[in-house]
Amino acid sequence: MFYKKEGLPEEGELTVCTVKKILPHSVFVNLDEYENKEGMVHISEIAPGRIRTVRDYVREGKQIVCKVINIDLHKQHIDLSIRRVTTQLRINKLASYKQEDKAEKLLIAIGKKFNKTPKQIYDEVVSKAIEENGSLNEFFQNIVSEGKKVIESLNIDKKIEDLLFTTISEKIKPPEVIVKGEFTLTTYEPDGIDSIKKLLNAVTDPNAKLSYISAPKYRIEVKSTNYKTAESILKHVTDSILNSAKNLKIIAEFSKVG
Repeated sequence: MFYKKEGLPEEGELTVCTVKKILPHSVFVNLDEYENKEGMVHISEIAPGRIRTVRDYVREGKQIVCKVINIDLHKQHIDLSIRRVTTQLRINKLASYKQEDKAEKLLIAIGKKFNKTPKQIYDEVVSKAIEENGSLNEFFQNIVSEGKKVIESLNIDKKIEDLLFTTISEKIKPPEVIVKGEFTLTTYEPDGIDSIKKLLNAVTDPNAKLSYISAPKYRIEVKSTNYKTAESILKHVTDSILNSAKNLKIIAEFSKVG
């Protein structure tokens, strides 16, 4: 990545590293997200249990995720751990890093169309975007969800602004959030099946999908671009079904899934 963080990471932070040198009892790595920073992983922090050969776990040039466990500010020494990073945390961190790298490359490609060097596009766009949004990927997601005003706030060249908005709108899809729940619908009335069909058919919200599991269970799935909206839709539909069920003499129970 062209963009590098300045200074030192914080203790407890997860950071992407590349293995530089392997010794019998330690591993030295470059911190890929920071400017000219190295760290060390002691053999005891590579994996749980006894380790016979360090090279069974890492190799030179391999990109790994480490947790910062100690920083000596005077010596600028950074102690790292591999074993304290769970599989899910590692997957999430690498995915986030790759998304950021992809976003940066897209901006550099846009800059080339205006004869801008990576340094120029960084100074004019990237640094401002990160300062206001926290990261490039977050900047892109904010553009998708909030519109062109997110770019306009940066006060950059109008031609770059227009191309950036068009490119991101075409390439980035809004994030999708899914919330789920299950209904148990029971009735002892002679026309009970018709009543249940009537109850479920009354749900018209396009973001809510109802499906049959097995008697007497039914699933509801709500999709939206953010969690708060999805939860609000789910509650509205659920309340409507539970209230209508009483009038139709249906015993209805609801439980959230996930």
